[in-house]
Amino acid sequence: MRTPEHHDHRRRSGQLAASFKAFVSKSSTKSHLNLYDHLTRLLVKVMDEHPDNVVDVIEDMSRDVKRELFQDKQSTLRDFPQTTVAEQLAEQQRLLFLRPEDAEHEDELGETPLPNVSEICFFLEQAGVGLSREEMQKIFLALKQLIESQALMRCRLWGKILGTESSYIVAEAEYREGEDEEEQNTEEAVEEDEREPQSQENEENEVDLLPQSTYKPPAQVPKEGIGKGANKYVYFVCKEPGLPWVKLPSVTPAQITVARQMRKFFTGRLDTPIVSYPPFPGNEANYLRAQIARISAGTQVSPQGLFQAVEEEGDEEDEAQQDNYEVNPDFEAFSAVEMAESLSTWVHHVQHILRQGRCTWVNMAVNPEEDASEDGEAEEKEEEPDEPEPEVGPPLLSPLSQDAEMFNTPPWTSKISSSLTYHHAIAVLRSNLWPGAYAYACGKKFENFYVGWGLKYAGEGYSPPVPPPPEKEYPSGPEITETLDPSLEEEQALKEALEEQQAAQEAMEASAEEDEEDDD
Repeated sequence: MRTPEHHDHRRRSGQLAASFKAFVSKSSTKSHLNLYDHLTRLLVKVMDEHPDNVVDVIEDMSRDVKRELFQDKQSTLRDFPQTTVAEQLAEQQRLLFLRPEDAEHEDELGETPLPNVSEICFFLEQAGVGLSREEMQKIFLALKQLIESQALMRCRLWGKILGTESSYIVAEAEYREGEDEEEQNTEEAVEEDEREPQSQENEENEVDLLPQSTYKPPAQVPKEGIGKGANKYVYFVCKEPGLPWVKLPSVTPAQITVARQMRKFFTGRLDTPIVSYPPFPGNEANYLRAQIARISAGTQVSPQGLFQAVEEEGDEEDEAQQDNYEVNPDFEAFSAVEMAESLSTWVHHVQHILRQGRCTWVNMAVNPEEDASEDGEAEEKEEEPDEPEPEVGPPLLSPLSQDAEMFNTPPWTSKISSSLTYHHAIAVLRSNLWPGAYAYACGKKFENFYVGWGLKYAGEGYSPPVPPPPEKEYPSGPEITETLDPSLEEEQALKEALEEQQAAQEAMEASAEEDEEDDD
């Protein structure tokens, strides 16, 4: 039979055990571990492994248990993102390969504005230029998406312009009849909205009584309408196939003129401001459009005789302004050897851009508002001489053999794709003035393609234009001009003249006094 002392001993032992367990369960302030859990894991490890001479390796096993619980909270490894940029692009490009369920079967025999990019890719491979087959196939599907969304009448792959951050895939398109007028009205409305704040600022500045500058900027050359000259076609760009297409704005003569005087790489962001001298009027989208217009005017070529100019009413007097042409049904194709040996078998089918920045010259000496003046004023203006001489460029469909050299470099280099099999070879043309511009011809099939940085060949080196001389700060006049100090000879002559004048005056006074005394 247990005595009360025995029960007290058990109760004290239980209290001591609980107190000791609480002590060994206390976590460390350094490692945040406790002895109770550590011994538990250590004994479990001993029972699982049954090592020999356990008393000798117990310290190493204890160290291994602690090492297994180590957590590196300052790791240099980063968490792998859930979706990368490549995966997002792949998701966008996956939509190109999907066919809508409600899409009808296309008429295989009907005409389509979609170009045969696969055929173009094949010929470009023969020429040794172009993009990869995979990228060309994606671009083909992206062009199909563009045509369906914009309802274009004509579309082709213009090329690819490289950039420092990303590149631009450029598509050349043509609106249907009537849609270009709506687009032009939209652009004119946007330009008027931009001019209104400027006119309000000018009215506020008129209140200021400070002297105004007498400098008058030259008259702004009007831009050509949509469907004419440098704005004959509209251009869409995208960074990668599957990404949204962005329509570039119309180009102005001022943008083309400044683009000729500067050299700047593209970044791949259309909203990037252009910091240059002379100052460029616009952002990278406008600069890209200006370079596309310059490249197209200088490198868009075709076999001679394939196109013929369209004669319209009023064009007989000025053939240089003709910008319309049509396919010649009686065209007889040249052989690849003939086109590779002679530049006379190639012609330009895009209008030349004049120094004014337009394809057609406009007389800036005549103010359009003054044309509606009275007959008498008009007759007086006709008598005024010094009319500017109209600028005329080379006519449309002029042969490449007439192109001038620059920096002792021929403008074109021609070759044949294969010197072993002439019957199946194609003629290839490369521009030396615009590195990256190529053209090929095979019978009645031809194409122009550009892939490069969008810069013209500058010869030995590029030199920026010299700034103009500074304007006069204020008009010079006698009221603000400081007089020059007299020389010693001038001072001596003035002194002698004053002495002579004083002597003559004294003599006159003396004679007057003598006359008065005689009268008295």
